[in-house]
Amino acid sequence: MSDNIGFVIGDISRLIRRTFDKRAKAIGVTRPQWRVLTWLKRNEGINQSALAEMLELDAMTLCRMVDRLQDAELVERRRDSADRRAWQLFLTTKGVALSDQLQPIGEHLLQEALADMPGTDRAQLLALLELFRSNLQSIDEADSERNRTAHG
Repeated sequence: MSDNIGFVIGDISRLIRRTFDKRAKAIGVTRPQWRVLTWLKRNEGINQSALAEMLELDAMTLCRMVDRLQDAELVERRRDSADRRAWQLFLTTKGVALSDQLQPIGEHLLQEALADMPGTDRAQLLALLELFRSNLQSIDEADSERNRTAHG
């Protein structure tokens, strides 16, 4: 029986995470840490609640993770000038350096995974996956809107 596309994508995601975890552990980074560092590098200045939502974590779990990253001098909190109750998160110089070490690990892993795929197929795969993601985002937004109107 052949796998459906959702199962294959889930399995690919799991294998990428597991292999990346093993390689990142060699430089002393755990999965939760690299997830936070990666999202922060892409979204510096984000507040903790927005980051928790992006990572699909509850606020207290993220708060404890940020505490540990701050203790390790990888992340710093700064008061949000627009909301005195909120904290914005930024990578420190040390956090940027560690994040920069993680990037080639991920890039190398993906190059290994795509090794036997011709360049034109890689481009087509990326285009199809981007379309797939876009369609899912539209579905998610429409579902969220329906839920808001039904409960609002």
